[in-house]
Amino acid sequence: MAGTLGEEGQEIVTRAVREAEAHTSGEIVTVLAQRSDGYSDIVLAWCALAAFTAMSAFAVWPDAFLSLADRVAGGWGTLWSSGEVITLVLALGALVFGATWLVLRGDALRFMLVPGPVKSMRVRSRAVAHFKVGAERRTHGRTGVLIYLSMREHRAEIVADDSIAEKVPAEVWGEAMADMLVEIKSGYVAGGLAAGIRDVGKVLSEHFPKAEDDTNELPDRLIEV
Repeated sequence: MAGTLGEEGQEIVTRAVREAEAHTSGEIVTVLAQRSDGYSDIVLAWCALAAFTAMSAFAVWPDAFLSLADRVAGGWGTLWSSGEVITLVLALGALVFGATWLVLRGDALRFMLVPGPVKSMRVRSRAVAHFKVGAERRTHGRTGVLIYLSMREHRAEIVADDSIAEKVPAEVWGEAMADMLVEIKSGYVAGGLAAGIRDVGKVLSEHFPKAEDDTNELPDRLIEV
C-alpha cells in the first residue's frame, strides 16, 4: 500500500534518500507517524481535574446544588442526610468524569489539551524507540540517521547513531528541521521530508563521505506507522 502520502509522495521521499546517500556512507531512515501517543494518561488527568472541580464547587455552594437536586427530584424539598449529600457529591464527580472522558475522545480537543512539553517528550521517546529498532547499530560504521515526523503533534525529530553524534552536535540538525517544517506547514509533507533528507545528507557527506565499497544497508523507502 502507498500509505498516507500516496505513491507519488513515497517516491519523492525514496528518491531524496537515494540521492542523499549517493554522496555519503551514512544511512538515512525516514518514519512518518500519524501520532506518537494516545495520551490516555493526560485524558484521565483532565477527567479527574474536572470531577474534582465539580465536587469542590458543590462544597463551596451546597445550597445551590441541593436546590437543583430538589427540582430534579420533583421540587418538594428534601431534608438531605449527610450520607445522601456525600452520595450526591460522588455522583456529580462520576458524571462529570464520564462526560469529560466522552468529550475528550475526539482527537482535535484531546491534542489541544495536551501540554506542548509533553508532546515533545512523547515524540522524542517514540523517535528514539523507532531508531533503536530500525537504525541503531545496524550499519557497519554506525552511521544511521532517523528522520521522524509525527503529524498529530506537529513535531519532528532527528536521531543519529553513535559515530555521527560524536562528530555532529545536535544543534547542527536545526537547519534540516527548519527546512523540513517550512514545507510541511504549507501542506507539502513529502517535500518537507525531502528537504530535511537533503540537509541531513549534506551534513553526512561532509563527515562521512561515500566509500568505494559502500553498500546500502538500510531501506530507502518511507516507513509509515
